[in-house]
Amino acid sequence: MATFELAAFADEYSQNFDEQIKGLLENEIYCMEIRGVNGRNIDSVSCDEAVELQKKLSANGIRVSSVGSPLGKIDLKDDFARHLEKEKHIIELAHIFNCDRIRMFSFYHEGKTPEEARPEVMYRLGEMLKLTEGENVLLCHENERGIYGDNAERCLDIQKQFDSKIKLIFDHANFICVDCQPFPYAYNILKDYIFYFHIKDATASKRMARAGHGVGRFVETFRDINKYDKHYILTVEPHLQVFEGLAELEGKGGKLINDQYPSRAAAFKAACDAIKAVLEKAAG
Repeated sequence: MATFELAAFADEYSQNFDEQIKGLLENEIYCMEIRGVNGRNIDSVSCDEAVELQKKLSANGIRVSSVGSPLGKIDLKDDFARHLEKEKHIIELAHIFNCDRIRMFSFYHEGKTPEEARPEVMYRLGEMLKLTEGENVLLCHENERGIYGDNAERCLDIQKQFDSKIKLIFDHANFICVDCQPFPYAYNILKDYIFYFHIKDATASKRMARAGHGVGRFVETFRDINKYDKHYILTVEPHLQVFEGLAELEGKGGKLINDQYPSRAAAFKAACDAIKAVLEKAAG
C-alpha cells in the first residue's frame, strides 16, 4: 500500500516567507516545495539567506521536500551556459535546505516541433544531469505545457533516455492543458515512473480547479496508485486565485482560474482540503 505526504507551494498562500510558514501550519502541512520567497524566485536567494530561511523552517518543524526551481524553463535559444551556472547555485541551495529534490523542466522550443527540438533538449538535460553527479540531489521533471516533455509520450521518452535518473513529477492539470488525458491515459503510460505529484486539477475548458473538481480523475488515480508499495509526496499547487507571479507561471493569469476565493488563505485551505478529501475517498 502506498503512503502519502502532503507538501505545498506556500508562496500561493503568501509571498512573505513568515506567512508561508503560518499557512502551512494552519493546514497541518509540514513540507514545503520552496519556490517564491518574499517576492523573489528561489534561484535569486543567496546561500546566506537560505541558511536563515532554513533556520525558520526547522524551528517550526517544516522541511523542504523539493526546491521548486525554474531550471529548464527557458527557450532553446536562450543562454544555456548561464543556465548551468544557475543550476550549480540551486544545488547549493538544496544542500542548505537538506533536500535531495530539484524541480525542473525540459525547455521551450519556439519555432521548432518537439521532434526537431529533441536532440538539443536531450543534450541539455544530459548536461544538467552531469552537474548532479556526486551531489546527492535528483532532478525532477514537471510536465509543464509548452516544453518538450508536456505530454505523456515525451515524458516517457525522457525517462527512457536517461534510465529514470531524471525523476518524474505528475501534474494532472498540466496534462489537461495540452489535451492529454491524465487518467487513465497518461497515468497508464507513466505510473511506473511517477516519483511525486503536483496537485492541481483543471476543467474541460482548461481552467484551474481544486483536486477532484475538474476532469483529472484524482480519486481514481490515487485509488490505483495505492496499490504501489511506495511513498509519494503530493505538493499542493492551488492556482485558485490570482497571486503575484501567476502571470509569469501560467502566461494568461486569471483567465486560467476556475475558482475564485476572497483571500489567498481561503484558496490555499480549499486546495489543501480538496486533496485530503480525495485521499479519504480513494482509501474508502
